[in-house]
Amino acid sequence: MSWPIADLPLLLSGGLLAGALGGLLGIGGGIVLMPLLRFVVGLSPAYAAGTCVVAVFFTTLGGSYRHYRLGHLNLRSIVPIIVSGAVASAVFSLAFVYLAQWGRGRWLDFGVGIVFALISARMIAEGIPGLATKSADQPPAGTAIAGSLPQKLAIGGAAGVLPGLLGIGTGGILVPAFTFLLSAPVKTAVAASLTCFCFNALISSGFKFAQGYVDPSVAFPICLGTLIGANLGALLNKRFAPGSVKLAFGLVFSCVSLKFILSAFGVSV
Repeated sequence: MSWPIADLPLLLSGGLLAGALGGLLGIGGGIVLMPLLRFVVGLSPAYAAGTCVVAVFFTTLGGSYRHYRLGHLNLRSIVPIIVSGAVASAVFSLAFVYLAQWGRGRWLDFGVGIVFALISARMIAEGIPGLATKSADQPPAGTAIAGSLPQKLAIGGAAGVLPGLLGIGTGGILVPAFTFLLSAPVKTAVAASLTCFCFNALISSGFKFAQGYVDPSVAFPICLGTLIGANLGALLNKRFAPGSVKLAFGLVFSCVSLKFILSAFGVSV
């Protein structure tokens, strides 16, 4: 597919928004990119998933690097999560081909819709009390993610399913797992989530590119936007309490999740 040059600003701005949201909230940005690719660009579910995960890799790359420079990340503590997530991403990338073929693409839409609904519900639940918070505490430099090895392997493996199977991010799993299960500070959880997903997205995008489900003409301008936006979002994370952003995007993307679910059953809204 060759995307018209006149529409490049749309792709760049979509990537910029996705990257900024990813850097701010610790998600991959797929919650912005998937509806853009499916319902504005008009890619099939399989091509949208493949192109999305490539763009999300650049979101997580830029965001995790910026968080590392800001002192929010202890890389050594998340190695088991990275390894188990990478393995799961590879395994479920093979299952992706099965869903993408023989008319099963609608189940990709359905799966994305369900995941988006859960992420939106979490954003709303966290955003409402977060409105009263002016700023979040800055974690100590190099804060490590605590937890046992089995806990970390299980969390990483569960998170690796989404990028491999659906081409979307793991922030909806990793950020609450780090904050609620492993008691990590919010900024540390965001930084660790982006870094773990960076490796997951690299594995998944490599598989999907080899499988032929990436549109380079669409991916390139979006990737450029996400790389810039992720650095911007990480800087905003240092200064800005994200409660209001979570609430706004939670409300908007609860509607987006419904559109994906209805699309899976051939209903246009």
